Amino acid sequence: MPPWLQLMQESLAPLLWAALVFTIPLTLASFVLGLALGLLTAVARLFAPRPLSDIARFYVWVIRGTPLLVQLFVIFYGLPSLGILLDAFPAALIGFTLNVGAYSSEIVRAAISAVPRGQWEAAYSIGMSWSQAMRRTVLPQATRVAIPPLSNTFISLVKDTSLAAAVTVPELFQTAQRIVATTYEPLILYIEAALIYLALSSVLSSLQVRLERRFARYGGFLEART
Repeated sequence: MPPWLQLMQESLAPLLWAALVFTIPLTLASFVLGLALGLLTAVARLFAPRPLSDIARFYVWVIRGTPLLVQLFVIFYGLPSLGILLDAFPAALIGFTLNVGAYSSEIVRAAISAVPRGQWEAAYSIGMSWSQAMRRTVLPQATRVAIPPLSNTFISLVKDTSLAAAVTVPELFQTAQRIVATTYEPLILYIEAALIYLALSSVLSSLQVRLERRFARYGGFLEART
């Protein structure tokens, strides 16, 4: 067996373990929390009183206008100067959640705005409250519009978690860096890490296609009913 292939074989287990224990949980938790934050932010921008909508708009402006790596550094390395000490994983989780929340809020806001005004009026005409109309009529239709861009956000987040290595989270990429520090084979290890990211992204892309087809059928069902 060639030395490079043997090295890849020996490093595969720790790389996969890092992906399973840190990369995937960080991605899932950040996306779920970020999506919830994005929904609240989108609703605040569309329907909240002026002070709250301004705060939501300011949050989105700051996060979208600054690099994710800088945000992670501010949270992990900057906040201790204010007496706020965070471990690496929670700091990364907060950083990714805030980032996903800002970007997903724009997706959700656009999706809600894309629902025709007549759908709101139809919901109100049968006695629904605002929250009921949002939950039962508007959000199901907005979800179909938001699925493709949100799926792309999730796939990008998988790759963006490699930035957590900069704040000492022992995820997939930092594990590759640690192995490189002992083997002095950066090309082989970084290619192997890239292949794992590629495999994860490919699986998620396949799931995205299936999810979009399912919601397309659901959307056709809704249109047939109306």
